[in-house]
Amino acid sequence: MQFTIQQIADALGVPAEGNTDLTILRAAEPAEAGATDLAMAMSPKYAEALSSGTARAAVLWEGADWQALGLEAALFVPRPRMAMAGITAMLDRGQGVEPGIHPSAVIDPTADIGDDVAIGPLSVVGARAQIGAGSVIGAHCVIGMDAKLGSNAVLREMVSIGARAQIGDRFIAQPGARIGGDGFSFVTPEVSDVENVRKTMGDKGDAKAQNWLRIHSLGAVEIGDDVEVGANCTIDNGTIRNTSIGSGSKLDNLVHVGHNTRVGQDCLLCGQTGVSGSVEIGNNVVLGGQTGVVDNIFIGNGVISGGGTKILSNVPAGRVIMGYPGIKMESHTDIYKAQRRLPRMARDVEALKKAVFKQPPSD
Repeated sequence: MQFTIQQIADALGVPAEGNTDLTILRAAEPAEAGATDLAMAMSPKYAEALSSGTARAAVLWEGADWQALGLEAALFVPRPRMAMAGITAMLDRGQGVEPGIHPSAVIDPTADIGDDVAIGPLSVVGARAQIGAGSVIGAHCVIGMDAKLGSNAVLREMVSIGARAQIGDRFIAQPGARIGGDGFSFVTPEVSDVENVRKTMGDKGDAKAQNWLRIHSLGAVEIGDDVEVGANCTIDNGTIRNTSIGSGSKLDNLVHVGHNTRVGQDCLLCGQTGVSGSVEIGNNVVLGGQTGVVDNIFIGNGVISGGGTKILSNVPAGRVIMGYPGIKMESHTDIYKAQRRLPRMARDVEALKKAVFKQPPSD
C-alpha cells in the first residue's frame, strides 16, 4: 500500500508543496520517520523532532516553513485530528483476514452470506443469520441465530453477536466485544432488603434473606449504522424491548450498556463507563471514562460528563456535569476549591479559638 503526497493531499482536500510525486509507505512520528514515511508533525512542538529522523515529507500546520525544516515535500492541514482520520484510513493495512470463508469456519446452511465476505478460522455463523456484503469476520467470532449484520462490518477476533441482534452497516467491533448477553435482572419471591433500601434510602427493613430468581431477556440488541464498540465492550439484551445504540455512536473499551437502555445517535461512551438498565440517553452525549449511570433515568441531548462522574438522577439537555453525585461542573469546581481550603480554614479557626480563650475576662 503506497501513495504519493499528491494523492494524499487530494484525498484530504488540503494543499501540498514541493516534490508531490514522493511515494509514502506509512505514517510515523517525526523522530522515527524514514525516507518513505510521512512524518506527522502537525504542530511546532512535534516539528522539533524532525531533525532526529530522516523524513523527506511531513504533514505540517498551515503556514509552516517546510523548506527550513529540511523537507522535500509537505502537506498543510487546518485541523490536525481531522487530517489524522483521513490519513490513517488510507494507510490502514487491516488485520490480514484472508478473502473467502476459512475451511474451519462453521456456517449454518440457512445462513445468508453476502458477496465478498471474509470469515476467519474457527468462526461460527448460526441459523438464518445474515452477513452483509463486504464484511470481515475475524477468527473465533460467533454470530447467533437470526442475527443480522449489515454491509462492510468488521469484527475483530473473538467477537460474539447474540441471537436476533440487528446491526446496521459499517459496524466495527474490537476484540472480545460481546453483543447480546442476557441482562443482569433478578428478583426475590418476596420484597427484598434491596427493594426496601431503594424506597427508604437507608433502612433495610425486616426482609428475610432469599434466593434470586432470574428474569429472562426476551428482547435483543439493535445497533444503527456506523457504530463502533471497543475491546471487551458488552451490550445486554433487553428484557422485553430491545436495547438500542443509535447510528454513529462509539463505545470505548470495557464499556457496559445494561438491558433496555437506549443510547442516541453520535454519542461517545468512554472507557470503563457503566450504564445501568432502562436508561434513556439522548443524542450527542459524551460520558467520560469511568462514568457510572444509575438505572431508570434519562440523560438529555448534548450532555457531557467528566471522567469518574456518577450520574444518580436525570440530567437536562446540554448540561456539563462532574463529581459524585454528578452536578454542574462549575459547582463541582467551586466545591473542590472549597475543600482544598478546609485545612487552612481549620488552622485559622483553631488560632481564633486560642486567641479568644486567652482574652482576659471583661469587667
